Amino acid sequence: MFLLTILLFLGLGQPKSPKGKRKGQARLGALAPGPHQVPLDLVSRAKPYARMEEYERNLGEMVAQLRNSTEPARRKCEVNLQLWLSNKRSLSPWGYSINHDPSRIPVDLPEARCLCLGCVNPFTMQEDRSMVSVPVFSQVPVRRRLCPLPPRAGPCRQRAVMETIAVGCTCIF
Repeated sequence: MFLLTILLFLGLGQPKSPKGKRKGQARLGALAPGPHQVPLDLVSRAKPYARMEEYERNLGEMVAQLRNSTEPARRKCEVNLQLWLSNKRSLSPWGYSINHDPSRIPVDLPEARCLCLGCVNPFTMQEDRSMVSVPVFSQVPVRRRLCPLPPRAGPCRQRAVMETIAVGCTCIF
């Protein structure tokens, strides 16, 4: 009885369908007009600006938390294993500063800065300068304000671009 239970649990007693074959017919939905032929059910569910607005709102909340933080701006190279924040638990800890650019939307972005020149040795929990803490960069989507220079007049435009920003730090040998 025990052996039969294990076989059923592992699925060895079940008939298997041949690999690479689907059960039933594949259904093709209606396609949106145009050269890309995207299924209509994907088009109807898409919200073109919802994700960007949510992204910008989340960045704004993080900047507000940085501004309202009661924690002193530490430049101390130390690991704090009691905190849940990954940036303070890393062997290459980092803090955040605000990158301000008035011609960008969002105007303020949180940017990582390494707190150690070296890395924290996991055995001694002291900084080890035989290794180096370096920032990790990522491309983030932003919008640039493009305004005509004086004496020209006219409305400003916006253009979506990717900007490189430090998002954390890592340790290299």
